[in-house]
Amino acid sequence: MQTIKRIFDFYVFSNIHVALAVFCLTKITLLEYTIESNLMPWFAFFSTIASYNFIRLYKVSEIQYWTSRFVEEHKKGILTITVLSLGLVIYLSFLLKFSTLLALVPFVFFTVFYVVPIPVKKNNSLALRSVAFLKLFLIAISWAGVTVLVPWINYDIEFELTEMIIFIQRFLFVVAITIPFDIRDMKFDSAHLKTLPQVVGIAGAKRVGLLFLMVFLGLEFFKNPMDASQFRIHLMIAVFSLYFLFRATVDQNKYFSAFFVESLPIVWLLLLFVF
Repeated sequence: MQTIKRIFDFYVFSNIHVALAVFCLTKITLLEYTIESNLMPWFAFFSTIASYNFIRLYKVSEIQYWTSRFVEEHKKGILTITVLSLGLVIYLSFLLKFSTLLALVPFVFFTVFYVVPIPVKKNNSLALRSVAFLKLFLIAISWAGVTVLVPWINYDIEFELTEMIIFIQRFLFVVAITIPFDIRDMKFDSAHLKTLPQVVGIAGAKRVGLLFLMVFLGLEFFKNPMDASQFRIHLMIAVFSLYFLFRATVDQNKYFSAFFVESLPIVWLLLLFVF
């Protein structure tokens, strides 16, 4: 039993699980256009492992005590999968279009300078995650960009009204499911970060998440044509997201956000196969 728990913890806290979530969101984007290729989903999967572990290893002293302890105890294993993932990202990059690689540049910038300080003035530097209000929306725009916009560019999908709606929906969905993480991190985030729960309170942040999920669902009616099965799927995923959003607390179980909330994109993909 202890062995299974150790394997599960490594799966969750070495960011394999979050990478699977990004894989699923990218796959959802492609399946909506009947594109069966797994090139972009695997690229997103391995780049997520590499980037998230880079951030975690770089800022290991500033994360939750149980996460930092896990990283310290499994540093060799985490470094190994990070290096392997980076190698696979480089290999898969050669299979992508040049325009796709150009589109990825801003997201690489966001990843690196999310934790690495940018020189602002003489003897003064600033990491993007330290900019007030930016953390939540930077994560959402990066996830939406990598799982929606970049795959479209690689497969020459025209960007019209429906595509704009899909992109906005993905952004809203990611913001909503990221709020439980910000609630969890209130004990550890510096006050100057001004995360959403720090500014409007936990109840206020949940109301913002509710609003975003309502808009996420309402935008279905503006698609041309509107797909009834897609609406059912989005309704279910909005209800699941809302459940976890309102159950989120500062003292939540360490698996609540890291595993259960992060599983929502996996559930979304499964629903897509079912319907």
